Amino acid sequence: MGSVLLAIIMVWLLPPYANRLISGVVKPATIADPTGTISGDSGDPTAQAWIVGWNGHALRHGLRGLWDTNAFYPDRYGLALTDSLFGYAPAGLIGDGVTAAVLRYNVLFVLTFALAFLGGYMLLRQLGAHPAAAALAGAALAYAPWRYGHVGHLNIMSTGGITLALAMLARGHGWSLSRGYRSERVRPGWAIAGWVVAAWQVSLGFGVGLAFVYLLAFAFLCAVVGWLVTGRPRLSRRLVLGDLLGGLFLVAVTGYFAYAYQQVREIYPLVNRSWDYVAVFSPTPRSLLVAPQFSLPWGSVHTDARALLGEAANEKALLCGYALYLLAFTGLFVSVWSLRQRLFLLAGTVVGVLFTLGTNGPLYQLLHSYVPGFDGSRTPGRLILWPTIFLAVLAAGLVTELARLAREATLPQWSAIAVRVVTIPPLLLVLAEGTPNIDHPDVPPPPAAMAMAQAPIMVLPSDEGIDNNVLLWSTAGFPALVNGAASYTPPNHQAIRDIMHTFPSQPSVDRLRRLGVRSVVVLGDRLSGSPYQAVLQTPPPAGVTRVYVGSDVLFTIS
Repeated sequence: MGSVLLAIIMVWLLPPYANRLISGVVKPATIADPTGTISGDSGDPTAQAWIVGWNGHALRHGLRGLWDTNAFYPDRYGLALTDSLFGYAPAGLIGDGVTAAVLRYNVLFVLTFALAFLGGYMLLRQLGAHPAAAALAGAALAYAPWRYGHVGHLNIMSTGGITLALAMLARGHGWSLSRGYRSERVRPGWAIAGWVVAAWQVSLGFGVGLAFVYLLAFAFLCAVVGWLVTGRPRLSRRLVLGDLLGGLFLVAVTGYFAYAYQQVREIYPLVNRSWDYVAVFSPTPRSLLVAPQFSLPWGSVHTDARALLGEAANEKALLCGYALYLLAFTGLFVSVWSLRQRLFLLAGTVVGVLFTLGTNGPLYQLLHSYVPGFDGSRTPGRLILWPTIFLAVLAAGLVTELARLAREATLPQWSAIAVRVVTIPPLLLVLAEGTPNIDHPDVPPPPAAMAMAQAPIMVLPSDEGIDNNVLLWSTAGFPALVNGAASYTPPNHQAIRDIMHTFPSQPSVDRLRRLGVRSVVVLGDRLSGSPYQAVLQTPPPAGVTRVYVGSDVLFTIS
């Protein structure tokens, strides 16, 4: 409950007032309407709101057509052109239509911060950190400035299941950093829960889940080797059985989703990202000191620094937090963790950063060339999550040690106050630096002509930006749509867009007839400056009727 309340305050309630205070604007602060505005921008978030709605729609109908979706008609596996967010399908069962989809998305957006905080807190408590230190780690993971470069990507923001699963697995296996392995603390039920949460995290998508799966496999191999090296000590049968069942469940879920994405690879071989393409989205070492646009303390200050990062600058701005850097660095010298553990955390941070740099580092090419799945990822900077975790553990070790020293250096009646004095300010500092300044633009209203159209439907103009909105509008009944937007545009889908530049010419109408398209909706207020602006000036051919609906036009193809 505390993590949810903190997320609501940090993400939704506090930023308008904090922004007003920092900017000195006299205009009253306003809280965004969660039913009429959408977090981040009106592009990718509207498509992700559609994905959650579609998953719920498919779940309600026995998962029929889950991967094909109502979009990208008549192509198949449209859902596998991006992360599926299937783990949020139960939320998609609540409500219908555009307003419900927007509200649902905004609620999930806030909850991603709550779960990221909770996961970080629980992981550090299990590792042996003081409650305030664990809260600091949770804050560092949930409100790291780099996360605001992905406010339009719910799949990338959804990282809380990773740390929560690790916390459950560590608890189930009776292991912590401070005390090591204790057989009497083994809890098979927690281990099974950890595997289930890990599988749920994978079901959200491979954007952050791919590295998580490989790291879990690596940890499993290390545990097996460690067990053999230490003389194969006796293990709890219940724990072994729980690990076997839980691990198989994770493998089955991963295999199910991997199969769908493999089908896309076979249908569209160009979906793999070339090394030159990855280079465009690869951050530089400078990126670690630059915050994205939506960071309240640093967003405007780092405008020029972001410009130097080039294309996709927000996604390449990887600031974990100056306060976190300072605390983690100090934690290398003063910490509750052992020297060996601190060196391990430092090594993990450095290696993680080298992978994160993509083509600008020495290690990422190993993943891209030899590890299945990574050749389909375009943004190495998303791996910054793992250095952030290591930094958070280092920082928590420092704060835990400060709490111990304060308790021992003061009289018993003053120890609680002394502990708060040394632990609460670092937590507040991390939270203050992690305050976002996220936009909440109005949701584009669905055109009345779309409600009158007969499916399958094509909406014009059609491009990545507009089709994001069209997908959201389709949550009102989920009619079959030619439109679609994803991280990859299939060649035949682009070919349809291109020939529709001449609509309603005879060749374009013939193409639509072959596809079985019944209606074309033209958005009058989106035509200016687009390749489709001559659409309304061309007389429709025989068999095509045209009806004006406000500023929009509905073409019906017989």
